[in-house]
Amino acid sequence: MEFRENEAIYLQIADYAGENILLGKWSLNEKISSVRDLAVELQVNPNTVMRAYEFLQGKGVIMNKRGIGFFVENGAKEKIKSYRKERFLGQELPGFFRNLSLLDISMDEIKKRFEAFTLANPQSDQS
Repeated sequence: MEFRENEAIYLQIADYAGENILLGKWSLNEKISSVRDLAVELQVNPNTVMRAYEFLQGKGVIMNKRGIGFFVENGAKEKIKSYRKERFLGQELPGFFRNLSLLDISMDEIKKRFEAFTLANPQSDQS
C-alpha cells in the first residue's frame, strides 16, 4: 500500500479496511485480519493498525470480541458509505469543482465520463 503524505496513516488504513468491507472482502460478522497480520501486510507499526481499528470501532464499523479478534459490525457498509460520503463532499468536492471551473469542464462532460466509468467498472454491490 502506498501511503499519501497529506493524511494520517491510521486514517488511510481505516479507509483500506472500509474498502475491504465495501467490496465484500471482509463480510458481516466475519473475523478480519488481526492487528499484527495487517501491520505485516501493510508494513506499518502494529500500533498504527490498532489506532485505525479503534477509529473504526468508534464509528461502529467493527467490534472487538476480547481474546478472539475484530469482526465486521451489522450496518458497517452503510456507516462507511455515510462517513466517506460526508468526507468527500466536505473535503474533496470543493477542489474538484474548482478544477472544473478553472479548466472549463462542463457537467455534461463529467456525466459522460462518469457513465463510461460505471460501464467499465461495474460494482458487485451498489447497495
